[in-house]
Amino acid sequence: MVNLPQNHKRVQTGIVLVSSLLLLLVVTIMALSIFRSFGIQERIAGNTRDKQRALQVAASVQQYAELWIANSSGAPIAVATGIASSADSVCAASATMRTSPQICINNLTSLGTTVTNAPWMSGGQYLGVQYTPPHVSVVGTIDATSPSADVYYDPPAFYITDLGQPAGSLVPGAGSKGEVYKIDAYASGVSATTIAVVESTVVVSCTVCNLGAI
Repeated sequence: MVNLPQNHKRVQTGIVLVSSLLLLLVVTIMALSIFRSFGIQERIAGNTRDKQRALQVAASVQQYAELWIANSSGAPIAVATGIASSADSVCAASATMRTSPQICINNLTSLGTTVTNAPWMSGGQYLGVQYTPPHVSVVGTIDATSPSADVYYDPPAFYITDLGQPAGSLVPGAGSKGEVYKIDAYASGVSATTIAVVESTVVVSCTVCNLGAI
């Protein structure tokens, strides 16, 4: 009796298909993770850029206020008597933002707001002085002289507080012939949620002063 060979059919388990699907799933997850990482990094870069732009504008506004005190406010003359200037006043909130600089004997805290809570408002009205540096425009406005100006969400502003006469240790040799001013300034970025606030303290003093006798 002769036994004939028998053909055994292989059983198809589908292991190749399962492995391919698993590999495809892993690659898909990796690709999504990379795209998500790129998106987050792009947003971080955009936010950092907007913050730096706001900070640079705020610094420009602060420097303008310092220059105004030194050159235009009359402070170099008035420091001899310990008075800030004829612009020195009790500042109050107004329905529209001021555009002419002023020196205030009251600070922002006494008006019911804080420096970091910009734009500064009290009772629904504005505080501070609006100043927009060159090559800067605000949303909703067009700068005809500089159509390529950077656009910002809100107009930047500053607030000058007269702190009185400096102590001798603050300005050696100045004695009472000087006046101390605190300057707060803020600026927004393109987004309403981006605000940069800067602060400086400056002393205006004179070596030879006219005390008003001449």
